[in-house]
Amino acid sequence: QVQLVESGGGLVQPGGSLRLSCAASGIVFRYHIMGWYRQAPGKQRERVAETTPSGNTNYVDSVKGRFTISRDNAKNAVYLQMNNLKPEDTAVYYCNGVNLFFTWGQGTQVTVSS
Repeated sequence: QVQLVESGGGLVQPGGSLRLSCAASGIVFRYHIMGWYRQAPGKQRERVAETTPSGNTNYVDSVKGRFTISRDNAKNAVYLQMNNLKPEDTAVYYCNGVNLFFTWGQGTQVTVSS
């Protein structure tokens, strides 16, 4: 059974930083493109970053230069370093595959507010 567990969210002031973590179990992690997604209240879920098994990355324009996705295939983990956070980054953040989706985890809440 596939399980994705996100952590690391919290309340941060604008301009602050957070590092999100996602632990995956039940999959051969190193074979999959993994992504970080977010869903803000009243909005559709969007993918903000992705990383290939070899570590290549891609980002949505709104987070380029501020967010960095990374992965540790040995630990079945993917991370999202978020810097210079803005109020519009407020959302529940999830990790999941990109070409193949797994059961969504509970997500981790990120709130950017002064």
